[in-house]
Amino acid sequence: MPNGMLLRSLFIATISSNRFLLIPSLNLLTFLAKPNRSFLFNVDRNPVLHYILKKTFYNQFCAGETLRETGACVKHFRDLGFKGFILTYAKELVMETPAKASTGLKPGVEVKEAKVANTHDKYIEDWRVGTLQTLDQIGNGDILALKTTGAGPTVTTAFTTGALPPKQMLDALEEVATECQNRGIRIIVDAESQAFQHGIGTTTLHLMRKFNRNGKALIWNTYQAYLKRTPAVLAEHLDAAAKHGFTLGLKVVRGAYILSDPRSLIHDSKEDTDAAYNAIAQGALRHHIGDFGASRPFPDVDLLLASHNRDSLLGAHRLHQQRLAAGLPTVQVTYAQLHGMSDDVSFSLLQERGVDGEAPDVYKCSTWGSMGECLGYLVRRAVENRDAVLRTRDELVALRREVGRRLFSS
Repeated sequence: MPNGMLLRSLFIATISSNRFLLIPSLNLLTFLAKPNRSFLFNVDRNPVLHYILKKTFYNQFCAGETLRETGACVKHFRDLGFKGFILTYAKELVMETPAKASTGLKPGVEVKEAKVANTHDKYIEDWRVGTLQTLDQIGNGDILALKTTGAGPTVTTAFTTGALPPKQMLDALEEVATECQNRGIRIIVDAESQAFQHGIGTTTLHLMRKFNRNGKALIWNTYQAYLKRTPAVLAEHLDAAAKHGFTLGLKVVRGAYILSDPRSLIHDSKEDTDAAYNAIAQGALRHHIGDFGASRPFPDVDLLLASHNRDSLLGAHRLHQQRLAAGLPTVQVTYAQLHGMSDDVSFSLLQERGVDGEAPDVYKCSTWGSMGECLGYLVRRAVENRDAVLRTRDELVALRREVGRRLFSS
């Protein structure tokens, strides 16, 4: 890690691991993220405020404000040894009423005329254009992350009933998937609040049936291990993969909506969630989840483990290598952490070597957009995950140790 990046990480970790520093900082960022601020507090218009936030908070967690910045960030992480980049667009279009929705277009970025069409739902079209802009900034081997509720009220209304979204949205999703297939880019469909998740899962399975063929997963669905029902949902999706002959893209996370999802749906303790996460990850690696791999054949699965938990990821990697070395059946596995978080875990994985002598496939996940767009996006997630953000003590210790080592060496 370059010295500048290391020192910035130490600064951010010092704040995030201390409740007395983090809570006021989040309150300040929340204030600044509100739209229509006066010039003095407008992060996109005030050059001094913009510079301070850009050199600290923004550069720590976001890929760039322009095509050029984002492309340079993607290249930087590849040069550090990461397999690729997972990129999403920061602009969110989920609003309480259509009147409050935004265009979703990033000012100053040209959109090819062929990609813009007059359609009956403005919010879906805005989502489509913003998603294609994001796709233009990554390349072969990278991953596009989709927040499907960003397409507005007609889509979210359909999702709340568990139904597929309108045809216009399905056409947009298939257009994006076809573009990704042609460019060698894979897709993650992000998990969201349980109010929408059944419809999102239905839609993702619909796409998998078409695009996850010939033993390869173009599209991953996201499964949140903190939900008690996740094993049952996964069993249903494994059954669908077995019946319809497609590869199930299985991205496992612990979960990010603990403040908005009904508490009764979530495991009673973090230990229960950890056990559930490890059971899914290790079950997939062992080709044994529920009846699958025992009384029923295990379907094709492509596994993505997104986590900041060192024990879960290193344990999964070593189990995967043990099975490969012994010639036992296993699945393809990819690892991911958020840009600016758990770099000690990311680089620890990159230092591992498999039976082929190569490092595992490790990705960093980030977002792009203007300062205002990214600030709102990140503050919402920081507030949702405030308790998790506070648990950065181990990372802080690792960063301090590394800064000390470099000072002593020089």
